[in-house]
Amino acid sequence: AKASFTCKNLCSACFSRLLLFFSLQTFEKLLIANRGEIACRVIKTCKKMGIKTVAIHSDVDANAVHVKMADEAVCVGPAPTSKSYLNMDAIMEVIRKTRAQAVHPGYGFLSENKEFARRLASEGVTFIGPDTHAIQAMGDKIESKLLAKNAKVNTIPGFDGVVKDADEAVRIAREIGYPVMIKASAGGGGKGMRIAWDDEETREGFRFSSQEAASSFGDDRLLIEKFIDNPRHIEIQVLADKHGNALWLNERECSIQRRNQKVVEEAPSTFLDPETRRAMGEQAVALAKAVKYSSAGTVEFLVDSSKNFYFLEMNTRLQVRKTTLQIQENLLTEKIYSHKPSYARLCSSEPLHSTQVRVDSGIQQGSDISIYYDPMISKLITYGSNRAEALKRMEEALDNYVIRGVAHNISLLREVIVHPRFVQGDISTKFLPEVYPDGFKGHKLTDHERRQLLATAASLYVAEQLRSQRFLGTPRIPIAKSKRSSWELSVHLGDGIYPVAVSKDGSSFSVEVDGMKLNVTSEWNLASPLLSVTIDGTQRTIQYKLQILTKVAAELSKYMPEKAAEDTSSILRSPMPGTVVAVSVKPGDMVSEGQEICVIEAMKMQNSMIAAKTGKVKAVHCKAGDTVGEEDLLVELE
Repeated sequence: AKASFTCKNLCSACFSRLLLFFSLQTFEKLLIANRGEIACRVIKTCKKMGIKTVAIHSDVDANAVHVKMADEAVCVGPAPTSKSYLNMDAIMEVIRKTRAQAVHPGYGFLSENKEFARRLASEGVTFIGPDTHAIQAMGDKIESKLLAKNAKVNTIPGFDGVVKDADEAVRIAREIGYPVMIKASAGGGGKGMRIAWDDEETREGFRFSSQEAASSFGDDRLLIEKFIDNPRHIEIQVLADKHGNALWLNERECSIQRRNQKVVEEAPSTFLDPETRRAMGEQAVALAKAVKYSSAGTVEFLVDSSKNFYFLEMNTRLQVRKTTLQIQENLLTEKIYSHKPSYARLCSSEPLHSTQVRVDSGIQQGSDISIYYDPMISKLITYGSNRAEALKRMEEALDNYVIRGVAHNISLLREVIVHPRFVQGDISTKFLPEVYPDGFKGHKLTDHERRQLLATAASLYVAEQLRSQRFLGTPRIPIAKSKRSSWELSVHLGDGIYPVAVSKDGSSFSVEVDGMKLNVTSEWNLASPLLSVTIDGTQRTIQYKLQILTKVAAELSKYMPEKAAEDTSSILRSPMPGTVVAVSVKPGDMVSEGQEICVIEAMKMQNSMIAAKTGKVKAVHCKAGDTVGEEDLLVELE
């Protein structure tokens, strides 16, 4: 048998074909036990291979993109994952009814669930992934760590068993020595993970991690190990067949993380030398062979500043960001997220595509961003013959990516890739908290950038006003000839109000800001979601929110009454849409400042809501199981 691939880098489509080629089987119909971006990728690959597809979905995903793309689609339950995408009985019933011959689990959900793989095997259905014994061995972090030790793979010091309760967690943490990492044995993707620096944080971390693990993976077992402070997170790709052959295919650095979830990845790593890379690859292969692994997988390591590396876990599945197997070119991948849960609908999504820029997404204009699932909007991938070229393409792609209707993290991603530390390769898993200790507040404009922005906004406003005076290229009222060529405007940017004077000269505008004149030119295609402008010879693509008023409107606006700020010390509102997991108080209870009032789960993460002051509970407006929206009133204090 012979496989043929045309990609210089092995893309996801060719990679999926390679996995199916390794199985030496062909299927007429395949069910995808997943949703979103990964389901769409698998369906695209199946279409290229002539394989019919079956999509499963929850009731809130009835109009999702993967449902529309598949040949067949079946609802497996309501929105909560435990009743839909983790509902094995319902999924097995769909497999029987549709006569699917194989199942692709994607990533997350049931992708590393040994019971699911066993049930498929018992009914003669092929599981696109490794054998059941490898899933059991590597999918369980406790067992995988023991196997890694036996395979002479470097491991992190810690407790090699299941933690029974919070008291035992505290005892183990003290024995290991703080700080420690509490994490789900069956987990991944940053879910069910907490860092604890003392006994109190250990107890709290045990509670939240076990609840998140049960919600995300249907398994609340936890382990505890030493937390390696300020490491790099580097993964090795492995590929193995059923004949004992295995190889490693270089690395991805995933050190830029938020809440233990990878945000930016690149290959190759700027940190590894050839010797360390080879040693990590050889240990990854040794581990794969030790468990008789077959299929694709990822072995994750933590690497300290001295290039000592430690086994973290092995993902026995398609990796979330597995967009390519790196061979020659530099690769940069970012995950574009809705940065907080939302019931909002995506108004528009306009990514930039080219031969060196790729976008993987499972949504489209009009898609709902639900509170029930991972908030990823898309993955943006750029390639380059060197790192600088890949970074430049990423910068341009982010500048040209338009998302409306939901909050997102594009501005953060752009700030990261142009930050001097990132450009120099001086990164670790602590990068974001170190660079933005108070959280990311958005791009800080320099005076020069502020003037350029004000001039562009004012020019755009005037161009729109002039266009509104015309109809199909002619004046709306032919007898009314306007000779106006200058405008005095007021631009509201942040907390500031800036006077701007605009004059028109052909297709260009001369704008006076802060006593300085700037020349702004563009094609002024106001129908486009993006507008490229040239300011004093410098090309800019700008996306920003601001308000523009005429001079008269600005003078009158000061008479508008301002809404009084709400006293938030006596009330607790939900900061995001989600589900109330627990309520710890009732009317009449006394609470102390910082005391937990309730817990809200959003996008599989649990968030503790605390009292802003000491006082008596006046009223409780929620109960466990309630679905709440952003700014919904939860609790009132007297």
